[in-house]
Amino acid sequence: MQIPLRHAAHVRSGDKGNTSNISVIAYSPALYPLIKEQLTAERFRAFYEGTVKGRVERFEVDGLQALNFVAQEALGGGVSRSLCLDNYGKALSAAILGFLLEVPAHLRGELVGLQPPV
Repeated sequence: MQIPLRHAAHVRSGDKGNTSNISVIAYSPALYPLIKEQLTAERFRAFYEGTVKGRVERFEVDGLQALNFVAQEALGGGVSRSLCLDNYGKALSAAILGFLLEVPAHLRGELVGLQPPV
């Protein structure tokens, strides 16, 4: 089944200058390998096409079941220089929760906030 990332993980973010730092933390150890496999640095950057203009690096924090993404040139020149409204790491991190994941049906019980099938 295909589900938004928000049912499999939560996020934390920060920003410094024109760089955004977003951590994606799996809700359970069973979901982490799926997130790690599907949410690559390339897919992360493609998700923000037109917004993230620089390099994206992904750091794996396996002990915490987390991925940390550092996106360069992601904040329109920097928070204090950008003319965009709400162009902060928080807004970018909220958006990635809409990234679609393929999750096998047997992991449905690990997901958070998913409505039961009708």
